[in-house]
Amino acid sequence: MAETPDLNPDDPNSQPLPEGGWSETLTRLAEAVVVPPEVSGFTQAAGVLYSDGSYCPEGALWRRYRPLTTRPDMPQDVAQILPGRWIWGGVLWAHFGHFLVESTSRLWALDHVDGPIDGILFIPKRPKVGDQVRGYQRDFIDLMRPDLPIHVATEPTQVEELIVPGQGFGLGNITQGTPRFRDAIHRSFAKSVEPDGPSKLYISRSALGLGKGGLLGEERLEDLLRAEGYDIFHPEKFSLETQLARYKAASHVVAADGSALHLFAMVGRPDQNVAMILRRKAGPNNLLAKNVAHFCRNNPLVIDALYTEWVRGDKGKSNRLSFGELDHAVIGRGLIAGGFVRPDIDWPRATDEERAKMFSDKGLDQAGDFVESADYQTRRRRKMRHERRARRAERAVSDQSADISAK
Repeated sequence: MAETPDLNPDDPNSQPLPEGGWSETLTRLAEAVVVPPEVSGFTQAAGVLYSDGSYCPEGALWRRYRPLTTRPDMPQDVAQILPGRWIWGGVLWAHFGHFLVESTSRLWALDHVDGPIDGILFIPKRPKVGDQVRGYQRDFIDLMRPDLPIHVATEPTQVEELIVPGQGFGLGNITQGTPRFRDAIHRSFAKSVEPDGPSKLYISRSALGLGKGGLLGEERLEDLLRAEGYDIFHPEKFSLETQLARYKAASHVVAADGSALHLFAMVGRPDQNVAMILRRKAGPNNLLAKNVAHFCRNNPLVIDALYTEWVRGDKGKSNRLSFGELDHAVIGRGLIAGGFVRPDIDWPRATDEERAKMFSDKGLDQAGDFVESADYQTRRRRKMRHERRARRAERAVSDQSADISAK
């Protein structure tokens, strides 16, 4: 495992931190050179250079303890000239969740730059994809600052004046956002959107399919929640404004962990009740819970309700094609404890017959296409042993109380 570097909030070569430091600074460059990536990859040489070719580390995209963009070479030829005064937006992600968390991370500067600006300048994550700006990306920035131009540099570009804000949001320690970033979102984002929708909302992933981090048994969960008065909402089918209107209107929100909760957090309030149902092991979901807690000033109820994980039979290891199976009994108990459903519900976990039907409905072969994760088998057996011991201990206490009463 890579070693985590020392944390220095004032050193732009160290990861951005939510307490502030360089992640809340503005760096101004004259005749800056912006270099997009030349090859696809997790880590890419790309970013911002001063006019003399020296690197501007404040422009790097960090994820957890390392930068995903590293110092590029000074291009031999910079044919593109961009006149005017621009704010550096960083990497423009096509993935909705990464756009929300990593491409918006510098928009806090809109509240802190004096005088006019000509727009937001990005580089693409993937080279050779063109300068396309997707509709939801345009809509999001319009909800911060209407009609602000967006420019995507697909080849080396000299910028007359570039303002580079520190990274105020992202994945890692910075997931809770800096005070300046949170304040800017709360003060400026989606203020024109009025609450509109039901008071109880389940944000579902079922329409995305199992191949995109779905959950076996989510449709059954939807039926159970409908009986409790919840509206089932598939956000990817609606405009950004409609999504935000629904999130603002709901008093009780239950959601499978995922990108939608990042968007909810940007308009969520302390008086809203939020439950997050995990669809994978701890890690990214812990960051998501921190995101919701700090933006909404309200700790979400986190329910670990994975009965098991199903993995490709020929691999036997967890990967992007794996999917979890929900334990509805655990979800029900968690939602009762949090006051999200009636206290007398009793949701059973799936039987073998019901599980086989869920596989069949998805067009999957339970025996061939997927096998149960060995890690989850061990985990479940350990949990069952603990539950048996707890039941024996309860019976022993009950029997002892009965003996004392009889005497």
